Amino acid sequence: MSRMLEEIRQQPDALERTLRGELKRVERFKKLVEKRRPRLIVLAARGTSDNAAQFGRYLLEITTGIPVSLAAPAIYTLYNARVDFRDALVVAISQSGESTDTNLVLEEARKQGALTIGITNEASSSLAKLAEHVFFVHARREKSVAATKTYTGQVLMLYLLAYALGGKIRPGDLARLPERAHSALRLEPEINALSERYRFMDHAVVMGRGLNYANAFEFALKLMETCYVVAERFSSADFLHGPIALVEPNFPVFLFAPSGVTWPPVREAIDKLTQLKAETVVITDAGNRDAAQTPTRLIRLPQRIGELYTLIPYIIPAQMFAACLAAQKGLNPDHPRTITKVTRTL
Repeated sequence: MSRMLEEIRQQPDALERTLRGELKRVERFKKLVEKRRPRLIVLAARGTSDNAAQFGRYLLEITTGIPVSLAAPAIYTLYNARVDFRDALVVAISQSGESTDTNLVLEEARKQGALTIGITNEASSSLAKLAEHVFFVHARREKSVAATKTYTGQVLMLYLLAYALGGKIRPGDLARLPERAHSALRLEPEINALSERYRFMDHAVVMGRGLNYANAFEFALKLMETCYVVAERFSSADFLHGPIALVEPNFPVFLFAPSGVTWPPVREAIDKLTQLKAETVVITDAGNRDAAQTPTRLIRLPQRIGELYTLIPYIIPAQMFAACLAAQKGLNPDHPRTITKVTRTL
């Protein structure tokens, strides 16, 4: 069994530790920002952490109304531009805390007097030393190159950040996420059997909308780095604006499909893919009864989950699919070719 699959299975415990270990720290930060509410939030990250940041952008704007920007580190590292961070909250997200360009964004922001936060899994990292406030992902050391438990830990920390900034996030709802992660893990035999069908897949599209747009990016990344599948990721809206021309009979498309406001446009995409005879797989939950009526293969969580809290339970089946597909292809997902655990870029 791969370390990647082992670490996927560790996520419920990692989420419980993170929530237990950081809630008091978050409550203290909540009191601080009540007196100093930022006018803007900037999220800086790379790789899987950048996919978590993509989720953070949606979550923070939806729940707090504060505008959110995703940092482009090259603006600082290559173009030497100066950006006005006054009254901004700058959040750097990094599993290792050693991402050079992400740390430079944080350092520049702090020089200008911005409120700064670091979210990392490594307490002794450079990021933890640079940030004014540090929130830790209590995932313990992640040994597989493919990040899994650190991604869901970062997502959990972004929920807590939204709560601290006054968003309508309830800690009681977050406390249910570890059990929902357990429920997702119980789908492993079903997902392993499904992955066999895609053993020879070399290209795919992954789609999500709104909050789950980030999961589309993360699932596609896992398919690319562990299975060497060319996986494009799209919002269902963007996909219909042109990339749907890629699709031919049996073209594999994976979709995240919670019930709620994003379901109608995702359903529209499924209907068009069905007309084109695409091979579709939908990740959903028991709350979306309409999804069961679509002519697709379903990965269906047994619980009813409100869309706001689907990110973590929905990505776990996708992670397992990537790990199982890598095994089907005879690949080692723990050590993808040409990739190292810590990547430093400028």
